[in-house]
Amino acid sequence: MAARKDGIPRPAAAGEQPGWAQELLEHLRPAGRDVRRVVDWLAGTVHGSVALRDDTGTLVAGTGPVLDENLVADVTSGRIASAAWEDGERYLRLVQVGHPSRTWALAVSRDTPFDRHSADVVTHTAQVIELLLTAGETTVAGQRLRRASADLRLAILQLLMVEDTVAARRVAAGLWPGLLEADTACVYVVESEPARRDRLAEEALESTEEEALVVRCPAMDGHVIVVSPREATAGDLKSLVERYPDTFLGGSVRQSLARTATAYGQAVSALAVARFRPDKTAVYAERTHPERLMDPAALRGRTARLLRPLDAVPHHTRAELLATTRLGLEFTAVNTAKILGVSRNTVRARMERVENMLGADFDDLTARAVVHLALHTQFNLQDGQAGSAFEASVPGLAHLVSGPAVRAWAGELLERLDQDARPLRRTLRTWIAAGGNAERAAQLLGVHAQTVREHVRSAEPVLERQLLAAGTDLYEVVLAHLALGDLETPVFAGPVPTSPPG
Repeated sequence: MAARKDGIPRPAAAGEQPGWAQELLEHLRPAGRDVRRVVDWLAGTVHGSVALRDDTGTLVAGTGPVLDENLVADVTSGRIASAAWEDGERYLRLVQVGHPSRTWALAVSRDTPFDRHSADVVTHTAQVIELLLTAGETTVAGQRLRRASADLRLAILQLLMVEDTVAARRVAAGLWPGLLEADTACVYVVESEPARRDRLAEEALESTEEEALVVRCPAMDGHVIVVSPREATAGDLKSLVERYPDTFLGGSVRQSLARTATAYGQAVSALAVARFRPDKTAVYAERTHPERLMDPAALRGRTARLLRPLDAVPHHTRAELLATTRLGLEFTAVNTAKILGVSRNTVRARMERVENMLGADFDDLTARAVVHLALHTQFNLQDGQAGSAFEASVPGLAHLVSGPAVRAWAGELLERLDQDARPLRRTLRTWIAAGGNAERAAQLLGVHAQTVREHVRSAEPVLERQLLAAGTDLYEVVLAHLALGDLETPVFAGPVPTSPPG
């Protein structure tokens, strides 16, 4: 109906939407989808009171009249579709509203009888409420499904991070058949503003056609982690990064699934290079690693001797301590806890136990670097060589890390810093000796702490290694300083005795 100039309603012309219908349709727009607003609108349009009740009789929206509960039950149970009656000076209508999981009841009360206009408004409003309830139910179900899928993908990644590939494949097989059937995969990390992360994760899922494990990083708010055996994934992610500003991509070399944590570290390391490249992408360079330049037999023997105290604990406990420490040396305790799905206190307790058993000081970057080297060597050993008989003749740590090949590698690496007019090399050495603490290094150097941070940050693209975040890159640079004798070799005291209880 439309109004004439004299205020008397007139029928709407053919094909013309009544004003109330246009208003009602506005409530179906994404920005206006609110059942309570629709109920309030209906009350104002029919000049009455309106209430929406669920199948338990609970008031969901509005402030309608007191109703006969038996009649409401008849409507919500589907025995009747609608009812109309007069109660003294009030006129009431009760209309069934369908819902995906149950039926609701819309009650309308007026001081005047319902004419055709008001009856049409009530009927159409009930249909709109039904659409909104259905859409809401579908949206909620979709959100729950997406959250559950995201939680499962995170659980799979956490299993891969601790080398439990059997359990990871078992979890993935039910929902994403074939996802982890390959023995090897590459890990990619997409970095962006945290506000854009969810959108990037969804687009990564679409571009990889769910043939990759896409996870919102539990530790870094701006990171999306992608584990994929497909060669095409790199191209898919590069196209994604090209579409957005301030978005970068780092990728690992192909690794076995059991080495997902190593591959993740490589991808994060590649991000440090990607930030300085025009195409905003980088793949971890399979560069020369210091451990490959050391005598393999001596390295196995030194590793076995250093980690020998851990052999005293049960096998499952030892594996748990080693896995946690490997990640704990790569990331902060908080981020390690998020990756493993445990508390940060648990991470700290496990690492403190390893510290005590090895007689190490993890506040010392040189000690961390040597333990990191041992843990990765231990993980990569497949031949079971290096017995206790050989350990007795193992050369000292200083001799192991300062062989001719290692020294040549270290010299070439650190000499890159000499090309800068600033004393980057001196600052970096002092910062490492200070445990990576910019304030302490600044005091030793007699400069401002911000200067120390800027020098260390400037060294990153020169060395093509990420330094400000602890990890493999930093530990390689520490080993380079040890090889050249620029830092003192750490001393491991062996197991620290504990006092008996009481």
